[in-house]
Amino acid sequence: MFSLALPVVASSLLERAVVIIDVFLVGGLGASAIAAAGASQLLVLALVSLVSGLPAGTVVVVAQLWGAGRKSEAAAGARRVVGIAAVVGCAVGALGMIWGADAVVLLGAAPDVVNLAQPYLRIVFLAFPLMLLVTTLSGVLQGTGDTKSPLYVTAVMNVIHVAIAYPTIYGRWGMPRWELEGAAVAVAASTLVGSAWLLVLVYRRGLLARGRSEHFARAVAYVGAPVSIDRTLQHASQLVFANVVLLYGTAAYAAHQVGLAIEALSFLPGAGFALAAETAFGRSLGANNPARARIQSLEANRMAVLTMAAMGAVFYFFPYVLLRSFTSDQAVIELGTLFLKIVALLQIPLAITMVFSGALKGAGDTRFLLVSTLAGAWGVRVPLALLFAYGFGFPLGAVWSIMLADWIVRMLLVLVRYRSGAWRSQRVLWRTEAH
Repeated sequence: MFSLALPVVASSLLERAVVIIDVFLVGGLGASAIAAAGASQLLVLALVSLVSGLPAGTVVVVAQLWGAGRKSEAAAGARRVVGIAAVVGCAVGALGMIWGADAVVLLGAAPDVVNLAQPYLRIVFLAFPLMLLVTTLSGVLQGTGDTKSPLYVTAVMNVIHVAIAYPTIYGRWGMPRWELEGAAVAVAASTLVGSAWLLVLVYRRGLLARGRSEHFARAVAYVGAPVSIDRTLQHASQLVFANVVLLYGTAAYAAHQVGLAIEALSFLPGAGFALAAETAFGRSLGANNPARARIQSLEANRMAVLTMAAMGAVFYFFPYVLLRSFTSDQAVIELGTLFLKIVALLQIPLAITMVFSGALKGAGDTRFLLVSTLAGAWGVRVPLALLFAYGFGFPLGAVWSIMLADWIVRMLLVLVRYRSGAWRSQRVLWRTEAH
């Protein structure tokens, strides 16, 4: 389980590093640039959530078919899903290029923030189809148990990103000074390389083969549709929450974004262990071995809790050191310190929720995960944030503390579902068979 999880953890860290590096590099441009980058990234993630069911469903279905020994069927289905991903990616990217700036305005961003975000969004959404291809192709590999190849590709993408972003943002080494647009160009160039590499890799391994695949796509939709809705609702709640934070000023919003970037240091290991649990769980259930699936999920949870608890201690006791590496703005650092102390407390509930959600997803039980998101994000976080800010005028710290209540509610729901054993009867393999 550790050998499967470790590359996923590293790969997840590197994927998130694109966001962290952008926030870090634009930090020298001021609070408005940080806010523009953060708002743009939230918008991109929101649209990614709309199509997240494709890669998420692909991982689960490929994993179960691989565990059942039906490898040729998995390859034929993966070919069709990758084609669907290319078409959908172009459509969503076009929507983002047209209405991206208007969406940032709806977030409540100041005019200077909107002006900075507009050219950044146009370039990033131009590369959106490639982003979806990267995640879908990585899902095919991860479903087969190969978590190392996506790691290598992501590592190279990050090297390319940094090599292009730094000189084009600040006009170093003979490059033009494009500021925030330079960060967007770096994202597009690195994504182009990564998608091309992964496509060649899966073709050479025969993981995109011709054959009957309509039932595979149906299985992916069965698993992936609730995931898309879940993540859309999740990111929508984050957008509403960010809009509430904006009421407290640009410095508060910048602190929120920098804090989220730092929190990713712990969040992404949890996401990595969750994906490892999802893959292992799916393969074990495909092989009709629920006992092994249970052991794998417990091991993934143990590693995630230890890792994220350690990072939470760092956030709580050394927030200034972390924040100072991102920005020199004292107002942002002061507010960011409060944010990091709060998120330090939610690391263990977050770890438990993420891993056992991954296990349930590997079983195909994605509809219940949608219920937990509705309860936590829209039953707790959004209404309380609006009430605290608009109704009672509570300070920013009280609004940020709502995140802890959100994740505790989700953790309890997911644990109850997992312990019920309902996942033992969950299968998606029947949806890949001809009727």
